[in-house]
Amino acid sequence: MSMVVPRGFRLAGVSCGIKQEASREDLTLIVSDAPGVAVGVYTQNAVYAAPVAIDRQRTPSSRIRAVVANSGNANACTGERGMRDALQMAAWAAAGCQAEPEQALVMSTGIIGQFLPMERIERGIRTAFGRLGNDSEAFLAAARGILTTDKGPKTDTRTLALNGQPVHLAGMAKGAGMIGPRMATMLAVVLTDAPLTENDAQTVLVEAVESSFHCISVDGHTSTNDTVLLWASGAAGGPPLSGPELAAFQDALTEQCIALARQIPDDGEGASHRITIDIHGARSRADAQRVARAVADSPLVKTAIAGGDPNWGRIVSAVGYSGAEFEPDALGLRLNGVCLYAAGEPADFDAAAVSRSLRENRETHLQIELAAGDVPLRFWTSDLTVAYVRFNSEYHT
Repeated sequence: MSMVVPRGFRLAGVSCGIKQEASREDLTLIVSDAPGVAVGVYTQNAVYAAPVAIDRQRTPSSRIRAVVANSGNANACTGERGMRDALQMAAWAAAGCQAEPEQALVMSTGIIGQFLPMERIERGIRTAFGRLGNDSEAFLAAARGILTTDKGPKTDTRTLALNGQPVHLAGMAKGAGMIGPRMATMLAVVLTDAPLTENDAQTVLVEAVESSFHCISVDGHTSTNDTVLLWASGAAGGPPLSGPELAAFQDALTEQCIALARQIPDDGEGASHRITIDIHGARSRADAQRVARAVADSPLVKTAIAGGDPNWGRIVSAVGYSGAEFEPDALGLRLNGVCLYAAGEPADFDAAAVSRSLRENRETHLQIELAAGDVPLRFWTSDLTVAYVRFNSEYHT
């Protein structure tokens, strides 16, 4: 896979012994040649990990030189020692590129409630500095270094012309379980060589996340470590983007975040279906989110789809308890293009054919018509299988 690394960045992914599988990368290091603009969006869980606390304090910033991340250990619910360890990780990364400690950000993901093996991490950071590169191999190694239960790296790159110059965006993400909106057990980093101000970078990231990482769910469980970073080196040159160029960058960033976000439920632990939920006719975006989350997080809806059962009653009842404002007598539902429920009444349909479409296709599409307004929303989730239960019952032990 060919990945274009934005100018001004070098990356590495190494194995330092945090994960049980010694051959798997579990530490990622990204450095910039010069201070860059970095902004973030973080978990809304009241219980959050030490790295989240540090990065919230340090972003937005126009001085970031390094991001260091580990997988296999979340450094969450680890008290004062966890905070000291996260600060030390960032300090080691900063020292490696002759920067001040506050010029580095840190991320962790993995098992909650365990202390980091700091000697291994220190060795891993030293090793990573010796392997930094700006090619596809380096990018993919870094993308693998943030994975936990993922089947493989989740990446996306794209290029657009702005102010007469090519501008690159390269994103990586992780996440397969403990995924619920606002946000989930996921990490994501988007690198770009576009010139951005702190305020504009924060604005475009928030907007992109709202349509992407805030619109996914696997199990509705909001985690402690969720972080999405946008880091701009400005190496493309020229003044900070504004006007139509900034709008074009916003579109590209949103598309990239959606591309990354969709890969997460598609890789949901034990998932056999990726489910796209389209909400039409909501009174507000908040109502559309309420309906989408209620349907996406319903174990009954998820298991019905896993079993190939077009049980529309489970979907309709989830819409009803979502808390959204709508007229029940106008509610409509389509599954894989087939009308199951219209104007508040069951529709005639071939249940066997719909069941077959579920069993024979990984992609499942739900279209819910609320007829309460004109606000649409697209949301992604996955089904719930015996494999998910088995995996998560054995995950820690």
